[in-house]
Amino acid sequence: MISFQVNGKKYSVDVPSDTPLLWVIRDHLKLTGTKYSCGIGECGSCTVHVDGKAIRSCVTAVGDVQGKKITTIEGLPKNHPVKVAWIQEQVPQCGFCQPGIMMQVAALISESKNPDPAKIVGAMDDVICRCGSYPRMKKGIRAAVAMTRKEGKKS
Repeated sequence: MISFQVNGKKYSVDVPSDTPLLWVIRDHLKLTGTKYSCGIGECGSCTVHVDGKAIRSCVTAVGDVQGKKITTIEGLPKNHPVKVAWIQEQVPQCGFCQPGIMMQVAALISESKNPDPAKIVGAMDDVICRCGSYPRMKKGIRAAVAMTRKEGKKS
């Protein structure tokens, strides 16, 4: 049995330790916000957080997350700056890749409350949106960063 937490809830699964985390999340836990796309960790659609770090769940073995805390798109609070910004800026077109991209952005702004443009480009350089929603994503990222910065000033 492999045990871990997803979105604050404890789970144990009886699967081979080399099973991709993506399939455990989708097929065993029935959390379908995390998407399968490339299967080789290149596009970012399957991005989740493991202990706060953005990882590609399609190439991460479930055995590697034993005892760790995982957050999926379903685990981001409704009022998270990324979710608010994505709605405000009407970012998604088809929306398929967006949960993974949103998780990538959430990790970025968690790590750096005021990332400079180069850091944003670096963090987002390896995510792919087949619809080409990049201009709206840029607006969404700027809005989420601004909200995060504003929240930081309140503390």
